[in-house]
Amino acid sequence: MRRLIALPFALALFAAAPAGAQQLLYQPTNPAFGGFTTNYSWLVQSAQLQNRFEDEDAGIGRDPLADFETTLQRQILNQLSRELIADRFGDLDLSQPGTFSFGDFQVEVIPGLDGVSVRVFNLLTGEETIVTIPNSF
Repeated sequence: MRRLIALPFALALFAAAPAGAQQLLYQPTNPAFGGFTTNYSWLVQSAQLQNRFEDEDAGIGRDPLADFETTLQRQILNQLSRELIADRFGDLDLSQPGTFSFGDFQVEVIPGLDGVSVRVFNLLTGEETIVTIPNSF
């Protein structure tokens, strides 16, 4: 009885149709990765339609007078900071180690083989910033 039940399954297994296959071929869509160059405008347009953010400065040009005012303020502040450092320290020699205190900040100058490291430490918050000035060769 078992042979009679197993016989149709065996016949079905051997009588199955041969499987067909085809070669899969990948064609990129993006022209930057080898796709057709005609896809570029479609991709840009699709990305712009999906963009939910709006450019706040779109169509608004920069104000030359405001740019001039900002540049002037930066130059004045830079000149003042240079003069304050020159008055306080004279000719500051960064090749010598030293520690300086400015209110809530402690500045440590550490010369090394790669250059000069300037460590600025905030005494109130404990935050520190290290700026490395490389040697110029």
